[in-house]
This record gives sequence, C-alpha cells and structure tokens, in this order.
Amino acid sequence: MFLTGLTKSMRRNYRYLVFLLLVAAFHITLPACAAIQYTGVNGRIISPGNTGYYVDAAKGDDANTGTSRYKAWKTLKQVNSRIFSAGDRITIIGPAEFKESLFLVARGNSEKHIKLTFLKGTYDFYTETSFKRQFFISNTNDDAYTPKAIAIYIDSSRYVDIEAGGAKMVMRGKMIETCIDHSENIIIHGATYDYHRPTVSELQVLKTGDNFAELKIHPDSKYSIKDSMLTWEGESWRYNSISLWQVFNPATGNLQRTNINMDGLKYAETGNNLVRVYFKSNPGFKTGLIYQNRDITRDCTGIFLLRSKNLRLKNVHINFMHGMGVVSQFCQNITIDSVFVRPALNSGRTSAAWADVLHFSGCRGKIVITNSYLSGANDDAVNIHGTYLRIINKPLANQLLVRFMHNQTFGFEAFEQGDSIALIHAKSLLQYGTNVVSRVEKINDKDVLLTFKKPVTETMELNDVIENVTWTPEVYIAHDTIARIPTRGVLVTTRRKAIIEKNVFEGTNNSAISIADDAASWYESGMISNLLIRYNKFNLCGEPAIVIAPENTQSSTQKVHNHIVITQNIFNLSSPVAIAAKSSADISVVNNYFNLPGVAVKETDIVKFEDCADIHLSGNKISVKK
Repeated sequence: MFLTGLTKSMRRNYRYLVFLLLVAAFHITLPACAAIQYTGVNGRIISPGNTGYYVDAAKGDDANTGTSRYKAWKTLKQVNSRIFSAGDRITIIGPAEFKESLFLVARGNSEKHIKLTFLKGTYDFYTETSFKRQFFISNTNDDAYTPKAIAIYIDSSRYVDIEAGGAKMVMRGKMIETCIDHSENIIIHGATYDYHRPTVSELQVLKTGDNFAELKIHPDSKYSIKDSMLTWEGESWRYNSISLWQVFNPATGNLQRTNINMDGLKYAETGNNLVRVYFKSNPGFKTGLIYQNRDITRDCTGIFLLRSKNLRLKNVHINFMHGMGVVSQFCQNITIDSVFVRPALNSGRTSAAWADVLHFSGCRGKIVITNSYLSGANDDAVNIHGTYLRIINKPLANQLLVRFMHNQTFGFEAFEQGDSIALIHAKSLLQYGTNVVSRVEKINDKDVLLTFKKPVTETMELNDVIENVTWTPEVYIAHDTIARIPTRGVLVTTRRKAIIEKNVFEGTNNSAISIADDAASWYESGMISNLLIRYNKFNLCGEPAIVIAPENTQSSTQKVHNHIVITQNIFNLSSPVAIAAKSSADISVVNNYFNLPGVAVKETDIVKFEDCADIHLSGNKISVKK
C-alpha cells in the first residue's frame, strides 16, 4: 500500500534500498558481475560492487559491457551514468582525448575502497562539451555566476582512491582540473596536471635599444598582432596585455611583480615567435629577463575541494593551474603530501600557478602540508584563513543579519546549524562574545540572517564582525620548499595550534611568513593563539622575513595574537629586519641565527616590536659578513 503513492523510479529505488538492507542484515555477498542493474540517483545505474570496469578511447565501444579490457567503453559517458559501489575498480586506458568530463559518483566503504586508475599516458580534457557547474569560490568571484568547466568531478562520494602515476591531465581551455564536492575519504595519488596553453603568457627580452626591445615569445604562449597591438590567444579566451606583469631573473631565481605602462607600445613580428616592441622610452624591459603576463580576472580555480573531509593529495605534480590554485573551502582534514608545483622539466616555462598555490578558506580539523615544492606562482604560496562577515542589523534579540563585504568572497555557505561564532570588534580585532547558530537563512548572495541559541546581549559597535570559530583548523607545515614566489610564502590566521617547521623559504619577494587578520580589506580572519615557527631556513626573503601584523586600528592591553614562539631558525638576510610584530603578546624569539651582510647591528634592529607585551628574547646569534 505504501508504494502505491510513489513514482515508478521511487518504487524501484525503495525496493533496491530494502534489498541492500537485507544484504547487510544477512551478510549476503553479491557476485562480481551481477546480472541485475538498479537505477539510482538521477537515473544512474547502481553497480553491484566488486566489479572491474574499463574505458579505452582507442579501442573501446560504448555499446560494450565495459567489464573487461577487451570489452571496454570508449568514452566516459558510461562511467558518468553509474553509481559505483564498494570494491569497484575503474581503469582508464590512455592516451585519450575526452570531450566530456569524468563525473564520478562512487560509494565505497572503509573495508572496500573504490579504485579509479588512469594508466600511463596523456589525457586531454576539452571545455566545450564538458560538465559545468556554478560555484561561489572564496577570493575568486569576479565571474561568480558563470558555470565553471570541470575536467574531473567527484561528487557525493566516499572511499575513493585515484591512482594516476604516469598519467598527465592536460586542460584544453580554462577548467577546474579536479573538483571534490561533498565527499569524504578521497585520495589522489600520482597525477600530473598541466595546460596545453597556460593562461599566463611568457616572453624573454633578447635585446633592448633606445626605442625598442626584441622579444622572444614562449612557443606555448599563442598570440596575434593586429594594428600594432599584441593580443594573447588561448583556447576559448583572449586578452590584451595589461600593465601588471611579473619579471623572473633566471640568474638569481628572483620573481617579482612590476608595472609596465602599455600606453603607446607598438608591436611587430620579426620571425617565428619573435616580436619587436617599439616605445618612446623603455617602460621596463631588460635584456635577459623573462616576463609573465595574465588577465587578472578571477574566474576559476585549479583544484577545488568543497565541503568534503579526509582528503589527501599525494605525489601530485602541478605544471600549471589556472585561477586561485588549489582551493579548499569548508573542508575537514586535508593532507597535502609531496605535491610539486612547478613547470614541467624542459618546458621552458617559468609560471606554474595563475595566482595562489594552496588556498584554504574556512576549513577545520587538521591541514597538513609536507614534503612539497611550491613555486612559480603569481601570488602567495599558502594562505589559510577564515572569513569575517560584518554585522548589519539585529532584527531580534537572538538574531543578527551579517554580510560578506569583499567582492571576491561571497555566496558560499559560511555557517550551518550548530556552528559556534565569535563577536569581534572591527577596530581592535578582539573577541567580546560567543554564541551558537540554531538557524541559517540566506537572504541573498551577500546577506545571511543568523538565529542563535541565546540572545545577543553584548554591546556591538559600528562595523563589528563575526567569525565562525567551529571552522578553524590546526595547521602543520613541514619539510617544504617555497621558491619563486612574488608575494608571501605562508599566510596563516587560525586560533588553533599551528606549527611551521623545517621548511626552506627561497627568496620570497615579500615576507616568508605573514600573520595578518583584518576586518576592513579582505576580511580574512582570525586570531593566533598558539603558533610555533622553528627549524626553518629563510634565504634572502623580503623584509621582514616573518611579519606579525594584524590590521587593527585601535590598541588595547589585550592583544590580537598571542603565544608565538620563533626558535632555532636560520635567517640569511639581505637587510637588517628579520622579524616584526605588532599588537601581539607572549612572543618568544629565542636561539635563532641571523646572518647579515655589512656592518654589525643590535638585536633590537633585527627584531622589532610595536604595541606588544610579554616579549622574550634570548640566545639569538648574529653573524655579519663583510
């Protein structure tokens, strides 16, 4: 009687659910190739489990069963039409060109994972007919409402091991290289990611004269010249050169941003990938240096991890990624182990990332970044933060209307029922109250109405903000090398325990480690309460190598950041200031080694404090090279 009110599809799903419950209750083992196939979510066929499937773009046929290498499917369409079950194995045979995305829904368990294997070869993913989905992505919302093309999409899945040693995923157009969405216990091992046409264009200056420069365009940086104007050409995208460039010095390894005025520049081809640029006065081109140029519109991300947990990227090589790098947004327990971000050997490229390398927004659990090489970015190597939302109104005693304030960060689910929040004074950045969310109502993409378990009795000030303190992570960053970074190496703002140890920072153009916190610009929260920086080597990094600088405008006896230990690090400096701290307390700078050029300086010239309390300095050694 119960089934009579349901649709045919709903009745089929209900009967299959009952079947699965009987299987679990009586420990029935399904055969490896069960004859019956059950239709699941959105019409997908539910695999019986413990089954091998194959895709072979060269020899397969989608009319095949797909259950042996000799009866393989040709495209990813059959994979995209199934829900895979515990013990399933999917093997992709390369090389291959895929016009469609890989859209995987897979439900393994802790005893029987689902294994997705890409065999050795190059896999080209094209944007035109790929799967696309609209996302709100932290720090990336210049084009928030246009759906993003996705090469590999893992959705609502669990216990999936992706093995891709020797496999190279090449993007043919702007794409999210891999998206893991509302999933758990996912491992990506051995994959290499790259772009056929990177979205950062590169050229080297061969010669300069009084009113011209000879340029050699990298062969991967396609371009056109019309009416003396240079236009960079990509796969379904194009843009004209803008004034913001990056310049890389091959002799020193230094990478920094620079502005080159584009007004009045005229271009002419002189040979294969050879261009002469004419000017009245040289706007900044220098012989031997390599210049990078990009469209600065934040419209995508490289790898996107969303509302997922227990994720691991292991032995992954990223030769290039477009957008805001690897973005982890409201994820729990993320391990980045042996991830190498740099251009492919012998490629001649110098850029591997369009912006940040690793970006974590509103995560919890533990973030672990170890044994990795992060380089060739157009912004920071690592950024870990939460997001402040400004208090706009108090409709009821137990309600607050809050708003996303930055135009790059809005729209995503920043709160859920049961989350704890902290009330923060915008001027001092100090916490003055807490509460627990009982209801979340999205008013629009910028405004959220929060109902709390108890009344908000604290006295609020103009422009005060709130922070979701449930979604704040522990951080462990160790045994990494960070090089060729035009801005900062590691930015961390979290109230939980953070350790940065045994890393090498090579010539970051700005500070190697930056501890900020602001409620007026990017609204990246929050306070530091337990930070240990030890056994690191800072080689000729921007001054100061470590900066602790919350952006508060009002000082107080209570400080923004607390309990920071900086010990047993080696600073190879080009200028005196190694460490600078502001509005912080309980800071220990002990047993560090400072190596400086030039004349001797005092310890207070190397380590500077402003509006700080409870400072401990001891055992530091200063060496001066003349």
